[in-house]
Amino acid sequence: MLRKIIQIDQDKCNGCGLCVTACHEGAIGLVEGKARLMREDYCDGLGDCLPACPTGAITFVEREAKLYNEKAVLESKAKASKPLPCGCPGTNLKTFNRENRTEKSESRETETVSRLNQWPVQIKLVPVNAPYFDNASLLIAADCTAYAYGSFHDKFMKNKITLIGCPKLDEGDYSEKLTAILKNNNIKNVTVVRMEVPCCGGIVNAVVKALQNSGKFIPWQVVTISTDGNIIE
Repeated sequence: MLRKIIQIDQDKCNGCGLCVTACHEGAIGLVEGKARLMREDYCDGLGDCLPACPTGAITFVEREAKLYNEKAVLESKAKASKPLPCGCPGTNLKTFNRENRTEKSESRETETVSRLNQWPVQIKLVPVNAPYFDNASLLIAADCTAYAYGSFHDKFMKNKITLIGCPKLDEGDYSEKLTAILKNNNIKNVTVVRMEVPCCGGIVNAVVKALQNSGKFIPWQVVTISTDGNIIE
């Protein structure tokens, strides 16, 4: 049927995810860091997503498309309202303002302040063109490092965008995703934090490959953490 439906310009989309939240029907999703119309029959053609898009990537077009299926939308919402077995809230993009946050004091002990500046943090989940990558100092860390090194937040995460992964347990190679992040954003510098165990060298190799493939000169450094929680000089 010929009808009005949204169209998303992939070149203009920055992967912020605001349209995903604005679409009450669940027609839009993020695929490889870009917004996509996932279900034509979930798009009602009213365009709640248009004003939410900061880059003007979403417009209306009139074309052959499946009819809006309100029944399917309501059934999908009912399923989504059920709690997931893992309790995971999803991968919605978030940024946190840490500048004005002060440390709390309780019974003479100072509570450690989180230095996490964005969500998600998993390398495989983060959108390639997320706005927080602009002019960012990037921390790429093996996920065990935060558990091994006690002052990880203040020493490494403060004022950085954090990406984590495990080259031993995660499937695939990070280098392609990291290359896209470095190519498509203005990254100031990269810090890699790895464990001393040999398998952790995979995350360093991925970063080196990504830096080479990006075609950019970006200052970078590697910090190694011992299994007993010390920095190896």
